[in-house]
Amino acid sequence: MAKTSRSTTAKTRGGYACAECGWQTVKWVGRCGECQQWGTVAEVASGGATLGRTVHATAPAAGREARPITELSGDVAAHRPTGIGELDRVLGGGIVPGAAVLFSGEPGVGKSTLLLDVAARIAALGGRVLYASGEESTGQIRMRAERTGALHDTLFLASENDLGTVLGHIDAVEPDLLIVDSVQTLASDQVEGGAGGPAQVREVASALIRVAKDRGLPVVLVGHVTKDGSVAGPRLLEHLVDVVCHFEGDRQTALRFLRSLKNRFGPTDEIGCFEMTGEGIAEVPDPSGLFLSRAAEPVSGTCTTVAMEGRRALPVEVQALVASSATPNPRRVTSGVDSARVAMILAVLERRAGARLHDKDVYVSTVGGVRLVEPAADLAIALAVLSAISDRPLPHDLAAVGELSLAGEIRPVVGGSQRAGEAQRLGYRTLIDAEAGSLHRANELALGQR
Repeated sequence: MAKTSRSTTAKTRGGYACAECGWQTVKWVGRCGECQQWGTVAEVASGGATLGRTVHATAPAAGREARPITELSGDVAAHRPTGIGELDRVLGGGIVPGAAVLFSGEPGVGKSTLLLDVAARIAALGGRVLYASGEESTGQIRMRAERTGALHDTLFLASENDLGTVLGHIDAVEPDLLIVDSVQTLASDQVEGGAGGPAQVREVASALIRVAKDRGLPVVLVGHVTKDGSVAGPRLLEHLVDVVCHFEGDRQTALRFLRSLKNRFGPTDEIGCFEMTGEGIAEVPDPSGLFLSRAAEPVSGTCTTVAMEGRRALPVEVQALVASSATPNPRRVTSGVDSARVAMILAVLERRAGARLHDKDVYVSTVGGVRLVEPAADLAIALAVLSAISDRPLPHDLAAVGELSLAGEIRPVVGGSQRAGEAQRLGYRTLIDAEAGSLHRANELALGQR
């Protein structure tokens, strides 16, 4: 009899599952064996298992029957402009009714300031906006709204950390736009655990997205990021929402970039440019002059390239300084460019172009705090270093675009025609690219423009 009891207990005992990816195990472990996340494995009751359970068919509700795709209208997914051109560019034309948008970014980068501006613009157009914050009090938000000029009668503020109370505010206000700052600060009393935990974030996001779909209410969720820059919480959060936007920028500079990492209603290769000011955040429709120096006369060691940020071409000035080294190991200092890439370019210059660099300190930097990660900037870096060595400046109206191979050849890059068109639009009369053939020939062409 005792043996039967033990057998029954073993069969009904629950196991353990990962809150991030759903990986299951029969015993508790500190690290998930599938997604390698720490502290996400928790015990699940035996009743929570769904394997082998029969699901009975249920008749769809009235008005929700399956219909031929040719009878459906696409007007319900039309974009509605927010009044901020750079944000609309990233979203694909505006916010879609019923869409769930996830806004991520490091603390202090300006997410709340930008979204408060969006809320004010929607309210100014006659819409009702509910801004629910779990991080700031309504008084703090009011002070920032006064500073940025975001005071409107149809902009409603709520400082709440309970999901049920936020849902109650939605019923009372009936907004046209809901902003939740942030999703990690809300908690539901129906789920165990504190706010910000995987189970709580999943429940809060699921509930708000259900409200968005049922009412056609666009919802903007602000998400914290981890040390590596990814959205904090379960990866399921990014799968649940329709749009994932990342707001980034260096705190030492006023420039901010908004990138679309996922967009079910538009492209994912657009980028929006903003600038932090004393009155808030302002869009920069034409950032072409932000990454160029203002020297009246050409200076040696500088060269302009045309970088692609999403589908937007931006001119960026690269600066180089070469000085005699007083140490056995010369310094290689970079800012805004990849140090390993620069080391490779310097090796090519010494071997293929005859530049003497093994006993020189080399400093390479970009203007304006922008970071160049694409190989299209190789040629501009190389020409800037050669210009610094010879102390012969390159002309202002010259730009260089191309990837540099270890053999000293110049390879074509993606978006060459668009880069050339942008360079021509901005007044660059000479563009040195892959047609030059080799680094030696490109240097001759650059110096020949003087």
